[in-house]
Amino acid sequence: MTSRTHDRIRRATPSRRRTGVLALFALVLALPFGAAQARIQEGVVSWYGERFHNRPTASGELFDLDALTMAHPSLPFGTRVRVTNLRNGRSVVVRVNDRGPFVGTRIADLSKAAAATIGMIRRGVAHARIEVLGQEG
Repeated sequence: MTSRTHDRIRRATPSRRRTGVLALFALVLALPFGAAQARIQEGVVSWYGERFHNRPTASGELFDLDALTMAHPSLPFGTRVRVTNLRNGRSVVVRVNDRGPFVGTRIADLSKAAAATIGMIRRGVAHARIEVLGQEG
């Protein structure tokens, strides 16, 4: 290998390294957005009600504890989601209209009506599966 060829290879390496680092950085930034589009998620869900009734949600609409709605950290507003209580198999279809939950590792907050439908009012939390069905139609 000639000295000239060796210099070209050495000079190309830092830019390749930078390109690789930039690609990795872009991937890390994109992961949360990709996770938002996950079709199925499992984890702990909770519910919220009286204290927030008739107060504005993150989407701008007033929270109605009797509506079948849900708060999710990243799904787009208007997304329809099936929530299934894995303890008893009961499910409900809700619409995302708020952001949250803001407690620990919970994956969603349900309205009181949605929580009652899947039988989790008394416990306050449930291990559940959420499945994205699509946008409000």
